[in-house]
Amino acid sequence: MKSIKEFQQEIGYEFKDESLLKQALTHSSYANEKHMKRLSDNERLEFLGDAILEAVSSEFLFLNYKELPEGDLTRLRASMVCEPTLAFCTKDIELGQYVFLGKGEDLTGGRQRKSVLSDAMEAVIGAIFLDGGFDEAKRFILTYIMTDIEHKRMFYDSKTILQEVCQGQFKQNVSYELLSESGPDHAKTFTVQVLVGNEVLGVGTGNTKKSAEQEAAYHGLIRLKKEDEGKII
Repeated sequence: MKSIKEFQQEIGYEFKDESLLKQALTHSSYANEKHMKRLSDNERLEFLGDAILEAVSSEFLFLNYKELPEGDLTRLRASMVCEPTLAFCTKDIELGQYVFLGKGEDLTGGRQRKSVLSDAMEAVIGAIFLDGGFDEAKRFILTYIMTDIEHKRMFYDSKTILQEVCQGQFKQNVSYELLSESGPDHAKTFTVQVLVGNEVLGVGTGNTKKSAEQEAAYHGLIRLKKEDEGKII
């Protein structure tokens, strides 16, 4: 696990009140294990960060996608702020390495769990807002979330897009195969591969079969796109 100081260097923001950041990175499993006082985990900050993220993402999409009607803007925003996409965004800052987890949660893969990562991301937004104001929270969101939108939209719709691509290019449907599942019932990790015919296109992991399939499909799309740039998507 990395230090809070390192995290501030990573995101380019120094907290005046580091206790806000520590709370944003404190998962409920850690708070319970350490017998911390009530409401010491990051769930309240997550609530606040979620609201700020929705406001900033709505403004950004409204200003930058002037041709889209309300329904399309709503779907595009959903693709940017849903749990899998937010967890995907945390990879750039290695957020999982900074979260305070209980031992059980840590041992069962909590640092890679999409729900843990997305909740922590929103909590960090809430903490930055309280510490530095709306402009700093907005800067963080624009830097780490509202970027490479077409790529993230592809991630969000990966299963649908991959099915369309494979039907059009190979005249075949894709299939998903469960490779393994591990961990206790409340914290399972699934590994799935996606195939077109007998060829493996990608492998993904997740805390549900659906999220593992989504990640596998995304890796499949990236592979096909690299192999045949210009014909895909």
